[in-house]
Amino acid sequence: MGVFHSEKTSTGLDANVAAALSYLVGFVTGIIFLLVEKENKFVRFHAMQSTLVFAGIVAIDILLQILPILGALVVVAVVIPCSAILWLLLMYKAYQGEEFKLPLVGQMAADRI
Repeated sequence: MGVFHSEKTSTGLDANVAAALSYLVGFVTGIIFLLVEKENKFVRFHAMQSTLVFAGIVAIDILLQILPILGALVVVAVVIPCSAILWLLLMYKAYQGEEFKLPLVGQMAADRI
């Protein structure tokens, strides 16, 4: 378990709450927290990871929609359920105060904050 981040941020929220909220609406809230939170590296990491992960998922979704029937089946059977599980996991880990890094994207996020 990571260090619990309960200090306040420039948003007035506890860091763990702000980090979890950065995943709430995918890359949209990720971008919002990147713009609003200037100081807290923990929140900025999760906001950047949210932005990268969920923008990537949207891109995959769009690419799969090009394939008429197969693409839609893959989106419904794989992308949506996996995205939902990932979304819940990332929100939970952030709320627990853990700087949980996904493979590839986690390091990219850490390098960009």
